[in-house]
Amino acid sequence: MRVKLIYLFIIFSLFISCSKEEAIYKPSEKIDPYVTYKEGLEAFKENDFFFASKKFSEAELNFVEPSASAKAALMASYALYGINFYQEAEESLNRFLTTYPGNINTVYAHYLLAIIYYEQIEDEKKDLGPLLKAREKINFFIKEYPNNDYTIDLKFKNDLIENQLSAKELYIAKYYISVKKWVPAINRLKIIVNDYSKTVFIEEALHRLVEIHYHLGLEEEAKKYASILGYNYNSSKWFEQSYKVFNKDYKLIKKKVSVKKENIFKRILKKIK
Repeated sequence: MRVKLIYLFIIFSLFISCSKEEAIYKPSEKIDPYVTYKEGLEAFKENDFFFASKKFSEAELNFVEPSASAKAALMASYALYGINFYQEAEESLNRFLTTYPGNINTVYAHYLLAIIYYEQIEDEKKDLGPLLKAREKINFFIKEYPNNDYTIDLKFKNDLIENQLSAKELYIAKYYISVKKWVPAINRLKIIVNDYSKTVFIEEALHRLVEIHYHLGLEEEAKKYASILGYNYNSSKWFEQSYKVFNKDYKLIKKKVSVKKENIFKRILKKIK
């Protein structure tokens, strides 16, 4: 009898625990992705990008239509970009491109990736990684989508990147000049001449090559770079500087501001408080 009572007690305990588990683990109601997406959109409009990203990601997982899922995924990526979560946005966009390769918004995903890389660029003294990554992605976009509206914007940004890469080379070259390491300085300056000839730093690079070669006694090489500088940029200050290298008695002419302009400048300065 005692054994039966113990047996009944165990059975009853198990029944109670099962009942509790059933009460705790009730099946959740099916999420309506359209409602979730709308919540994300409303948060997005209010610039609550973090919450919006979570809602868009949730909607993506519950949409049945692939096109709707793709749209939600892209919006989640854009929301992450909106709060400068660059790494997370990059990962999200790469996943989008892998998961939805044929989606109509693929072009925009590539464009947004290029912008993310571009916005992480710092000045020419910093790490070159983001610069090179941005240039690679921008060149890919320009090649793949030459007639796209976004291409004009990326071409402009690519020109800025080329200038920054050129500035980086010039910065390093000038360091080598300051410590009298002529060969690495020449090599850096030649990179500008060969690879970044359309940038604003080409004139100074040519002048520095004139200076270094003249200093080393290589006058023919110095004259070669001076002639290139003179042929293409004979009105620039750097050509004037190079001319002075060969003509020590030449005095650099300082341009004077006209009296009329000088008076205008004075009037403007008086108004500035």
